[in-house]
Amino acid sequence: MSSKLAGILISFEGSEGSGKSTQIDKLVTHLEKEGHQVIVTREPGGTEIGEEIRHLILHSNSNSAMTPETELLLFAAGRAQLVRERILPALEEGKIVLCDRFLDSTTVYQGAARSIAMDPVNQINEFAVGNVIPSLTIVLDVPAEVSVARVKRRASDLPDRIEKENIDFYRLVREGYLILANSLPERFHVFDGTEPIEELDKKIWKKVKNHLKKEMLNVPS
Repeated sequence: MSSKLAGILISFEGSEGSGKSTQIDKLVTHLEKEGHQVIVTREPGGTEIGEEIRHLILHSNSNSAMTPETELLLFAAGRAQLVRERILPALEEGKIVLCDRFLDSTTVYQGAARSIAMDPVNQINEFAVGNVIPSLTIVLDVPAEVSVARVKRRASDLPDRIEKENIDFYRLVREGYLILANSLPERFHVFDGTEPIEELDKKIWKKVKNHLKKEMLNVPS
């Protein structure tokens, strides 16, 4: 993220059913108690345009024939809108932005799991986000079997198009996240998503608190 931006962007990544939404909600509570202004958003979605794109990618009756390349470009379009409409203005105002998925999801899902060459994936990612990169990315790691089981237990919604993928796809996603995290250890921090919710919350909050202290020391006066 550019040093000219006063806010902090933290992204959460992980496979379906990894517990991102639960941990984001808990982190918001911690941050607001500390007096921070917090914005929460998600991908795909987060804007009116983004939510339309989300429906097309995940829930539309006409998306069964969607190619990996189309999926990649739709995700990037929604991200470009989200960055410019919501994330960048919030960062300029000094807020903390928590994003449920960001550009790394495309690297993993469309790159590693859909087998699209990494050069165009990286170029499209860079075009979509500009210089807006998370300063911290939290990965909730769960085995593919756990992801599948958790998705099946959800009672509120029918599985979306990506949740319906087979277990081999889930394994590729998990492997992709671990490889990416290992390649960028200064930004990524991996947590065991199978730990009890409250224990995981404590560990994430400790990491985020330390990260905020470091970031605040680097903010120019």
